[in-house]
Amino acid sequence: QVQLVESGGGLVQPGGSLRLSCAASGFAFRLSAMGWYRQAPGKQRELVGSITSGESTNYADSVKGRFTISRDNAKNTVYLQMNSLKPEDTAVYYCRRWGTALWGQGTQVTVSS
Repeated sequence: QVQLVESGGGLVQPGGSLRLSCAASGFAFRLSAMGWYRQAPGKQRELVGSITSGESTNYADSVKGRFTISRDNAKNTVYLQMNSLKPEDTAVYYCRRWGTALWGQGTQVTVSS
């Protein structure tokens, strides 16, 4: 089955950290670039960052220096490490197989004291 399944979201205090995971199945993950996106209430979905098959990464300015994307091809999983979280990072976070219509179901991240 071709799918992406995110996990790892939750409630965290400002300044805290979370690591999101996105497990892929049903396609050639190691050959695929992957993206992380987020959508806050009342806002459009935005790109957080991406990672190529060669592990090159790019990030939105709003998360640069705080978030890190990595991948484990042996586990068919891409990760989003989020540090120094701010209330404005609150959103549903999605992973996507780059350039396709394949999205995960999303995982909620709430940053609040």
